[in-house]
Amino acid sequence: MTRSTRRSIIKAMALTPALPIAAQAHPAGPTRDAIAADLDRYVGFGNKASGGPGDTACGAWIEQQLKQAGAQTERQAFSVPFFSPRRTELVSGAARAAVLPFAIVTPTGGAGQTGKLVRVEPGLVPASGLSGVIVMVELPYARWSSALARPVAETLRAVAAAGAAAVLLVTNGPTGEAIALNADGNKAMVDVPAAVLAPRAAAPFRALAQAGEVATLFLDGDAGRREAFNIAGRWRRGGAGTLVVSTPRSGWTTCAGERGPGLVTWLALARWAGAALPRHDLLFLCNSGHEYENLGSEHALDALAPLPKRTALWLHLGANVAARDWHEPGGGRLLPLPSADPQRFLAVGADLLPLAKRAFAGLPGLEMAYPASAGAAGELSTILAAGHRRVAGIFGAHRYHHVEGDDARCVSPDFVAPVIAACKALILGATA
Repeated sequence: MTRSTRRSIIKAMALTPALPIAAQAHPAGPTRDAIAADLDRYVGFGNKASGGPGDTACGAWIEQQLKQAGAQTERQAFSVPFFSPRRTELVSGAARAAVLPFAIVTPTGGAGQTGKLVRVEPGLVPASGLSGVIVMVELPYARWSSALARPVAETLRAVAAAGAAAVLLVTNGPTGEAIALNADGNKAMVDVPAAVLAPRAAAPFRALAQAGEVATLFLDGDAGRREAFNIAGRWRRGGAGTLVVSTPRSGWTTCAGERGPGLVTWLALARWAGAALPRHDLLFLCNSGHEYENLGSEHALDALAPLPKRTALWLHLGANVAARDWHEPGGGRLLPLPSADPQRFLAVGADLLPLAKRAFAGLPGLEMAYPASAGAAGELSTILAAGHRRVAGIFGAHRYHHVEGDDARCVSPDFVAPVIAACKALILGATA
């Protein structure tokens, strides 16, 4: 992965978009350089797998920033799966390709898992006849995120029931890269070795499957569980309800566009809210365990969060808060644009809809606020399931969502600044 910084890449692109209406209406906030520094720091932690070195270092930095902002902090530890790979690839004759292990990982050992390659489509898995084979599943084109999505979950169950020895998921999507899939963090979704194969690497294996050739899947490494932690920052005033602002920090990759803008917005709000909202208790949550189907969020809701009746507003900053948009000219190429990806959604409690539409006016995607009762994704769904209704949440999937290419190219302070301003306007209006 490139070690270029976000700042050097942005300078090379010479991108200087004008700020949308929401930012112009609320100019007070962190400087462009301050936002850039926070983005660089987050990206610089590298891979953010839960409980790994990058996630742990990022959590310690967040804890320090909250203390500097005047918060009382605490850590909430919990257990997450992990896999430390030695060899992860698919081999058949002269053909070979790297694969992403599917969590919770069932290792193959050094000898790998060998079997005949058989290609199937979701929804067309035979009820039998797959005993001992490696099944190659072609997922339809999408910005994939979770293995709980019906085409994935139902196919995994059907393949395992038919006796497959291993499973390969081809995640067809906008970049041609392998898309890592969020999975259950408490129990394995399939009890055989499973992995993700990049679409751009799949062609020779499609041909080999057509010819009935044999392949070997290697998922060799150490699997187990390790400790991760959530961070909570509190300002206790005994006031009129609690403002909760939450964001995840973990993920399968560097997560620059997926997590970076949301976390940097969250930090800006934490530094601002202590003085701006003296009448309210404040709780700022930064969760690990996100890629294990919101595992950290569930722990936070159980032990750290206020009851719904004591919550003045819960603002959740999920994926694709302000990642870069790209043109797709064909041939697998992506060209960077000086604007944010509009495939981001703003869902709010019904009483907050007019306010949200005013606060986020002019921000592509976010300007169309939806009622949270119509549905949500990611950790916002767990917040709603816990009974919270005075909520606002941003979520989505940019083009490099869950792939190794989600690096410094995918972010810019110019996209983040107007979101910070809009979130401040929403909070002030909702807590007035």
